[in-house]
Amino acid sequence: MDKAQQDAMKKEAGIEAAKLVKSGMIVGLGTGSTVRFLVDELGRRKQEEGLEFTGVTTSRRTQEQAEGYGIKIVNIDDVDHIDLCIDGADEVDKNFNGIKGGGAALLWEKIVAINSNRIVWIVDASKLVDVIGKFPLPVEVIPFGAMHVIERMKERGYNPTLRLDAEGKPVRTDENNYVVDLHLERIDDPAGLHEDLINMVGVVEDGLFLDMVNEVIVGDPNGPRTLINPNKA
Repeated sequence: MDKAQQDAMKKEAGIEAAKLVKSGMIVGLGTGSTVRFLVDELGRRKQEEGLEFTGVTTSRRTQEQAEGYGIKIVNIDDVDHIDLCIDGADEVDKNFNGIKGGGAALLWEKIVAINSNRIVWIVDASKLVDVIGKFPLPVEVIPFGAMHVIERMKERGYNPTLRLDAEGKPVRTDENNYVVDLHLERIDDPAGLHEDLINMVGVVEDGLFLDMVNEVIVGDPNGPRTLINPNKA
């Protein structure tokens, strides 16, 4: 699949998800290339249809894009709930387990997700897999003692690499933390792995989003389709 095809599928998933947003809602807006199309469509609906909703964003990048359209963005602590969270995902398996954090926003994404009444992911068809893990698993780690955390991950056979930017400096999250990517190829026990990682001192959060999503909107060559998580229906 070339990039143009992939972008076309991302765009249609974003447009389909934008239909779920109604005036008066509080909406969690995720991060990433597919979400950019979603925010463009929500901006269009605001300007052309008068759609009025309040957004809570999972990154400063998304906040800037949304505010550019005049969408009202508030801090998560200024709302008591979020009606709907729409976000992308880097991989999704048939049990509705996902990996997120390719855009280094996993901590904010997880905080927004767990405070949302309904979670929808928008992906192109290439993100659907049988078993998650081919996509490197992002883990957010505080900078102090990070090399010791990476050493511990190496001892466990997790194949960690510190994520670097184009200049060779560590990538920083919106909370100024580092991202360590685990090259695992496949994750057969995601719940066990999450338990191990989250109990490591220095780890803030991991990119395993397990059985959290209500539905996944998939951009497909034949048009968007929606997968419903039976555990959340």
